[in-house]
Parts: sequence; structure tokens; C-alpha cells
Amino acid sequence: MSMFCYQCQEAAKGTGCDIRGVCGKSEEVAKLQDLLIYTLKGISQIVVKAGYKADELGGLNYEMLSSLFMTITNANFDGDAIEAQIKKMLSARDQLREKAGLSDLHDAAVFTVSTRESMLDKAAKVGILATENEDVRSLRELITYGVKGMAAYAEHAKNLGKEDAAVNAFVYESLAATLDDSLTADDLVALTLKTGEHGVKVMALLDEANTSRFGNPEITEVSIGVRNNPAILISGHDLTDLEQLLEQTKGTGVDVYTHSEMLPAHYYPAFKKYDHFAGNYGNAWWKQTTEFESFNGPILFTTNCIVPPRSEEIRKRIFTTGSSGFPGCKHITADENGKKDFSEIIELAKTLPAPVEIEKGSIVGGFAHNQVFALADKVVDAVKSGAIKKFFVMAGCDGRMKSRDYYTEFAEKLPRDTVILTAGCAKYRYNKLPLGDIGGIPRVLDAGQCNDSYSLALIALKLKEVFGLDDVNKLPIAYNIAWYEQKAVIVLLALLYLGVKNIHLGPTLPAFLSPNVAKVLVDTFGIAGIGTVEDDIKMFMA
Repeated sequence: MSMFCYQCQEAAKGTGCDIRGVCGKSEEVAKLQDLLIYTLKGISQIVVKAGYKADELGGLNYEMLSSLFMTITNANFDGDAIEAQIKKMLSARDQLREKAGLSDLHDAAVFTVSTRESMLDKAAKVGILATENEDVRSLRELITYGVKGMAAYAEHAKNLGKEDAAVNAFVYESLAATLDDSLTADDLVALTLKTGEHGVKVMALLDEANTSRFGNPEITEVSIGVRNNPAILISGHDLTDLEQLLEQTKGTGVDVYTHSEMLPAHYYPAFKKYDHFAGNYGNAWWKQTTEFESFNGPILFTTNCIVPPRSEEIRKRIFTTGSSGFPGCKHITADENGKKDFSEIIELAKTLPAPVEIEKGSIVGGFAHNQVFALADKVVDAVKSGAIKKFFVMAGCDGRMKSRDYYTEFAEKLPRDTVILTAGCAKYRYNKLPLGDIGGIPRVLDAGQCNDSYSLALIALKLKEVFGLDDVNKLPIAYNIAWYEQKAVIVLLALLYLGVKNIHLGPTLPAFLSPNVAKVLVDTFGIAGIGTVEDDIKMFMA
């Protein structure tokens, strides 16, 4: 069996990638990722059957999170790194199994492989399509992708010293359940909502981790121009990596710029003390192939989203860390205390030209829940007076497809008495547009990274309380969300768990939703796709 992957929005032909990933991953890497997930499911069955408590498993919890994160779209393209992780997790699995003394286990808990060839052979038999029932397969994958997104956020929180035993326990519970052929479609639908419940928990955990360490985000104007100093560009989502890089670049004459999803780091008070934290360079992740050329300096990927570099020259300037990886790029690992040595990146930066300016000006963000709560009276007054007629949650991901121009046009054509609430890299479709403000309230309120969609949920719940409503869906808030990868899946499931209905999802609905599963989401939650800009605005404003 060749590769098959349909976990992201760019699934080939809207059905799945079966030759090479649109993301750029090879058939071999796709298969190794499948086998890593299969291994994690085997570990999970052992943990559940043996009755192990997550807080007794020590470092295994982190390795589970990291393994899941490695398989997220655009995170790790390095077959050697994934093979090494499979071997590490197989060793952990076998030790757990022998200690538990269990029998009657699923193949995922007992299979053996020894070479790359045997891994690929096994992977061909246990990939996504190994589940023959289309609806069961769809629900199992929906849960798995939600857990992948959950694992990414949990890993970031763990890097900041925060973890939740309930979240770790659910990782094992949910993955083990995907091996259980006795579970019905209804059982799996219930587990999908439970995944959303833990999505809320993990985003709350990461919010606490970020704000307790770096302070609450505040309204901030971020430069999008450049200085005339050598510089490092940091991409991805991990704020601990940024903190370490800023500390190590102090006094070196090297500036640090954020890229894509790292932009919201500028909103945290703790990072404002670094005068060499220069600004944000470029746009969403998919434009990196041209923007990395003009940046000139080295690039540090802390997580996804990596686009395979076009040239060897750029590849030599890319460094990866954490769960990210790309063949031929230097990978930086942490020591036993979580410290990373970025000296090689810093020394390389000193030898390279300063970035070429690609735009001028600034953008404003920092509207996470704490900041918006501080503006609550002003916002409520604007709603009561009719100055603000409606809020549009346009959080989520950006991507390469031409159809995503829809979101730029949608933002441009929204009535001037509406406000956009956003988080994630979807904001790059409209965060530089001159959309103005309403009584001093900017018409684009950027809460931060994709995980900061949690802030948007808190804001909605706060407005529900202020207006004395019994249902969040009675608020003047519409949801028109763009998605791309698995972190968007857990955000969606979290919103569904919180009771949010009538979410519109685009630019296409997930390929992993079978017709029957899609119908359940439509009938139960009012999930819908997008249409034309004009028709959708008319429908939302009605």
C-alpha cells in the first residue's frame, strides 16, 4: 500500500495524498509517521489495560506529546529523526508491557520491527486505510488529529513547567480507544466531544503557562520594517525557545525578528525588555520560500510550519529544534535542564547581511482575554449603542490555496460596524488592511497564536455573562473560521464542546470527514462550509 494522508486542508484532490504530500513530505516519511502513531496507540492500550496513572509515567508523557507533535503537518520531514523516535517508543512500549505482564493485546502493542525496510513494510499495513469502515475510520482520525493538536499545546505548556495529569491521561485513553473495534460510531462521537473538552483544558493550561511566565498580553504596535543589523528569524510557536534565543543574543549586535505564528510574542510584557527584539518579518508560513531569501540571516524553527526550502543556500540557514525537523538542517536539542545552545545560529548571523526590507509600518495586536476584559465597558457600550453590530471570529490557519483570498475579501467587504476577532496565522489575510476602528476599538482584534483561540472563547463567555444571556449562541457573534492542520482541529472540537454552533469552516471541509460523520456535525452543531463572500455576509448579517 502506498502512502495515504488526509489530515490537512490541502489533501490532494480533496480526498488525500497518495503519492507525495502536498506539504512536501515523502511517501517514506508519511509511512514512518503512520507507524509512530500506531506505536503510540499500542503504548496507550498497555497503559489503559494495566491501569497506570499518567502522573506515574514520568518522562513517557512528554515523549508521547513530542511524538504526536512530530506527525503534525509541516512539523518534521526528517525520516531519520522519526525512525529514531519509533525505536525509542518501541523500547518504552516493550518495557511497559513486560512490567504489566498483560496478554491479549492488540498488534500495535506487540509488533516488532528492526530495520527501516521492515518499518515501511509494517506501516503499509497499519496506516489510515487499514480501518475499512469509512465512518469509523473518519471518527478515529478526527479524534487522533484532535489529540495531535492537543499534544502540541501540552508540549508547549510542559516546556514552561505546566502540565495537567488529566490531559496526559486522556491522550492514552483516546488513542487506545481508536484500537477498540467494539466501540460504535455513537461511542466515537461521544469521545470526539470529550476530546474537545480536553482541548479546552489544554488551552487553558497553556494560557496559564504563558501568562504566568511572560505576563498578560497587552495592546502592542509591532514594527514590520527592518533595521540595519544582522538578524535571526524565529518561527513556530514555542515561547521558551524565543526567550532563550533573546537571552543568548543580548549584546551580540544581532537582532531577532518573529515570523508567522511567533508574531504574538511581541504582545507579552516580558519580551519588551529586549531592545534587540526588532519586529515581525513577513507574513504567514506559506510565503517563507520567498521571504527567507530576502531575510538573509539564519532561521530557527521551533515547531511547524516548515515549507521545504528551494535552495541549498536557504537550507544551510535553517535550524530546527523541539519536534520540528528537516533533512540537511541542523537540529538543536536541549540538555537535561531544557537549555539550548544557540551559539552556532548567532555566529552564523554575524557573518550574513541584514534583512532586506519588504514592507514598512506596523501592526497592532495583543487583544487576548485579559486585555479585552479591561476594555469590556467600552465594548459593551459600543454594542448597546449600535456602533458595533456584530463580531466575526475569523481565527484559524492560513494556507497556499488561491481560494483563501476569500478571507481577505470577506474582511474588506464586512460592514464598517463589525469587528473581527482573530487568532492564528489566518490573521495575515487581513491584519495589514486599513480597516479602521469603531470609537477607538480596532476592527481587527488579534488575540495571538492559534492556541489563543481560547481567549476568543473566554471573551464570548464574558459577553454572554455581561448581557445576561443563557446561551452563547444568542450573542451577536458569527464564526467564519479557516483551518489547515491539526491544531485547528482541536480548536474546533473545543468550540463544539463549549456549545458554539453554526461554525462555518473553510476554504474546504476536512477530507477526513465521511459523508455520514459530516452529516452528524451539520445536524448537531450546524457546521457548514463557505460560499461566496457576498452571500455569506448577507447570511451572517441577517
